[in-house]
Amino acid sequence: MASLRSLVIVEAELVKLGLQPVDIGMGDADVLEDLTTDQHLQLRIALRQSGLELLENKLEILIQRIKYIILDIVYNFEEPPAQNLSDYLSTRLQYDYNYMSNVFSDLMNTTIERFYICHKIERVKQLLLYEGLTLTEIAKKMRYSSPAHLSSQFKKITGWTPSQFKLENRDKRPVPGNCG
Repeated sequence: MASLRSLVIVEAELVKLGLQPVDIGMGDADVLEDLTTDQHLQLRIALRQSGLELLENKLEILIQRIKYIILDIVYNFEEPPAQNLSDYLSTRLQYDYNYMSNVFSDLMNTTIERFYICHKIERVKQLLLYEGLTLTEIAKKMRYSSPAHLSSQFKKITGWTPSQFKLENRDKRPVPGNCG
């Protein structure tokens, strides 16, 4: 996943190679010059040494962008967009949602929707344990249609009701779910 740290590392490595970064974002970096074969190899090695990977497969890049946007929606937006996820992704990435969905499912062995729901539930866990919000407040913040819908989805994913989860984990740190 992209982080500020990884973006700074990519920029620094490009500059070390004598390149002029124009725009660095999730899954891509634009530079003024074309990379030579040697610069490409040096960049790959430098990124690997920093724990990063140079993605070259356009489908892998698309998957990472989808994941980044979903994580941004779930963890960084004060409120998720009012637009539904499929429309939001299509607008942001300029791809047909059916195409993105098929690519994501093929490469990730899960659907975009399951990935999104899993991370929403992980965020709900955090809000329950650390933010002290009520289920009604969380449902509103996470754009669930109702607290009952949130509770139902929470139980389906975790096996617990939100109240049971909160009670069971009040003195310990919950184990994160496997969201991919």
